[in-house]
Amino acid sequence: MDAGLHLPTVAVVTSVFAAVALVVTLVRWRRARPGFISVTDHATYETLHTASLAARHLADGFTDDGCERAAPYLRAMLATPGLAVCDTSAVVVWEGEGRHHLPAVMDQAAAVLTSGQPVVLGPDVVTCTSTECPIRAAVIAPVTVDDRVIGAIAGFGPTVSAGLARAAGEVAAWVATQVELADLSYERTRAMEAELRALRAQISPHFIYNSLTAIASFVRTDPSRARELLLEFADFTRYALRRDGAFTTVSEELRNVERYLVLEQARFGERLGITLKIAPEVLPVRVPYLAIQPLVENAVRHGLAPKEGPGHVTLSATDHGSVAEFSVDDDGVGAHPETIRKVLDGQSRADSVGLGNVDARLRQVYGEEYGLVVDTAPGAGMRVSFRVPKYSPALEDPA
Repeated sequence: MDAGLHLPTVAVVTSVFAAVALVVTLVRWRRARPGFISVTDHATYETLHTASLAARHLADGFTDDGCERAAPYLRAMLATPGLAVCDTSAVVVWEGEGRHHLPAVMDQAAAVLTSGQPVVLGPDVVTCTSTECPIRAAVIAPVTVDDRVIGAIAGFGPTVSAGLARAAGEVAAWVATQVELADLSYERTRAMEAELRALRAQISPHFIYNSLTAIASFVRTDPSRARELLLEFADFTRYALRRDGAFTTVSEELRNVERYLVLEQARFGERLGITLKIAPEVLPVRVPYLAIQPLVENAVRHGLAPKEGPGHVTLSATDHGSVAEFSVDDDGVGAHPETIRKVLDGQSRADSVGLGNVDARLRQVYGEEYGLVVDTAPGAGMRVSFRVPKYSPALEDPA
């Protein structure tokens, strides 16, 4: 599979370069306090620390609440007496001294919001009659995302040096990068939700029909078995169609696999053999919802169902320290490796059970190195495996 740069990876790299540029610019013009090894050491630490404090409040994008919470840190990064953050229609927040200058900000920022170019304003524009007010000048820099100006950062002080003008531009660019990361996170969440909706829609009508037919066959001969199978079917569909969260525990996922296999065994009888090898250490590990069951269904439906005679499926979950590994092996009819490659690359619609779907979601959550690994050949069965980190910030459901 072609392993190009993943979008979240590109965003992170972009953020790193933006942070480096921001640090370099601010280090060049800010003065350090005594006690550090060097001026550069202190300025670098102070800037990165302040940026990290601001970043957490911009995690949801360029929102009013986020800007209000980030404003004190943005002002600290510029070291100006006053700072304003505005969107394209109004001032979102004023931070620091000189709040009486707020009513004039949108007029002063109008050219920046229109042209996307920073401006430096002197005392002829930033007028003030108060002798105690330190504000007589301003630098206003646009926050530009996808070639679109979404707002501006304005630093207000007694004067605007060339260093402050550059720093304001870098801070505005850094804010834009945080907004882009937030947008990517949102789009990733939406993409995962879309993938899940697609996977739910792929619950095979044939499986539903065959399950209900198998249940019906026991209604007269073994009513208690029919009731048990009907409950398993109800629990399986309830889990498969649930809407609460993109992640689940291995324990919950395996319970749904068990329901699925009970229903398939009612259909296939002795033709379907099953072995489960589950390390108890992996049971509480969180994984993407519906990451394991589709692989088992693929083994049964595409591997064993077309095979003459009995077949066997082995599901393994093993603990490897910081990583958990899962594999589904079958001794079915197998497939041509090129067919599987096209399925995982999204070039084939033969993937009615969801190998490509699961592979895409794993890579979205964990990165390109965590996709599915498939070993197969015609007549040689199939092994589908993947591994996930046991602990990762990516495992938290979005609020």
